[in-house]
Amino acid sequence: MFFYLFGFAAFLVVIHILFNYNPKARAILRIPTTSGNFIIGHALNMLLCSEVELFRLGREMAAKFQGIYGFHAFPVSIVNIYNPEDVEIITSNMKHHEKGFIYKFLQPWLQEGLLLSNGPKWQKRRKILTSAFHFNIIPKYFATMKDNDKVLIETLKKSDGQPIDIVTTISEYTLNTICETAMGTNLRAEKTKKGVAYKTAIYDLAKYIIYRFSTVYLYSDFVFNMTWLGKSQKKYLNIVHDFTTSIIEKRKEAIKANEVGTIEDNEDEYLVKKKRAAMLDLLIAKQNEGLIDDVGIQEEVDTFMFEGHDTTAVCLTYTLLLLANHPDVQKKVIEELDDIFGKDTRDATMEDLSAMKYLDLVIKESLRLYPSVPFIMRQTTQPCKLSNFEIPANTMCAIHIYDLHRNEKYFPDPEKFDPERFLPENSVGRHNYAYIPFSAGPRNCIGQKFAMMEMKSSLSSILRNFNIAPITKREDLCFNIDLVLRTTDPVHVKFIERRLD
Repeated sequence: MFFYLFGFAAFLVVIHILFNYNPKARAILRIPTTSGNFIIGHALNMLLCSEVELFRLGREMAAKFQGIYGFHAFPVSIVNIYNPEDVEIITSNMKHHEKGFIYKFLQPWLQEGLLLSNGPKWQKRRKILTSAFHFNIIPKYFATMKDNDKVLIETLKKSDGQPIDIVTTISEYTLNTICETAMGTNLRAEKTKKGVAYKTAIYDLAKYIIYRFSTVYLYSDFVFNMTWLGKSQKKYLNIVHDFTTSIIEKRKEAIKANEVGTIEDNEDEYLVKKKRAAMLDLLIAKQNEGLIDDVGIQEEVDTFMFEGHDTTAVCLTYTLLLLANHPDVQKKVIEELDDIFGKDTRDATMEDLSAMKYLDLVIKESLRLYPSVPFIMRQTTQPCKLSNFEIPANTMCAIHIYDLHRNEKYFPDPEKFDPERFLPENSVGRHNYAYIPFSAGPRNCIGQKFAMMEMKSSLSSILRNFNIAPITKREDLCFNIDLVLRTTDPVHVKFIERRLD
């Protein structure tokens, strides 16, 4: 019996050595970190924590260590960074451009669209899509945004000054907006079962991806596909892909029949609703040139839909919360809008958005405190040095934007909501990689100008019509670990109609 026990113990020791003393593990464990457990390393940190506890654990680790810490649970090794010097090394060029393993959970939905592709394919797609977000093209989506702004204002008026959950309301607005600008389809007008099912599927797919991300045993495709979650995800994927396929085909037919505008149409045609172009039109044009196929078009349309609604909704939610809880800042925004519009109820123009300098500062500060995407992941494709530690190739690197934006060296009193810290004179000497709400480097967010236009358009429309009063306080916020910065509970504010007479 003793022999068997000794043999089993020796076997466990060998496994522990193989798991935790291989070259990569030794390199990661030289980085400051908490002590691990026998064989399983830091796995218990994830297995025993809820989604809320995981988010809180990340903040505790960031407070304990100085800009970098390690995580190792064979076969996963992660370097966690949140100092601008290391962030620059990882993001500033194409050396470490590949996405981390977490993004594989999105692959059944987005396949090899711009967010997930690598190498030559990514470079080709980025070149194609850059033209859709060219500064001359972005204003052509503005008319669609204004229409959705008006629907949003009418929805808020129906609240009659009572508290509402802005997460639900704003998400509906951004989903409708990106659907029209990306695919040229109005989900509100889409009364078919397919349109309703598509909207539901979008939300449920995101929930499944989040749950899988926070549940370690579901990382295996084989295990996940065997569960009811995997089977439900497949059903929703079919709904989403069938819908986008049908929209793409309808759009192609409409373009052939000259029923919609294209990206090259003259400016006047965008004043006529049926002539408005969508991002999809550019992809169809590129297909006609032989640069992309049907699968590629669907990949990018699905990517637009995923990236274009949730992240913007998150930013708008926290900006409204901050404005509600900081009436002094809200007053300055309203004064700026009154200087631009006076008592005129006309629609805003692109020139008006450019004049909203203080609102621009408010959005930037909101994104600093509450970045829509709290962390991103990259994979080192070659050895590098981070904070003087040697990092092997093929190591996952998690960039914690939430903690990066709270670096006291660059943002004194970091928890304070202070839009003026982004004034040019207050930004002198700030590290270029200390603030990256839209990621950074070659793989930064291609749609950031589009997102800023949408946020300024919607926020200015809201504040021209309402004063915002707080219900949910900043200290009430409780965050989940998630792909976007999401709270456990609804976020409530009150919209009180302004009288301009």
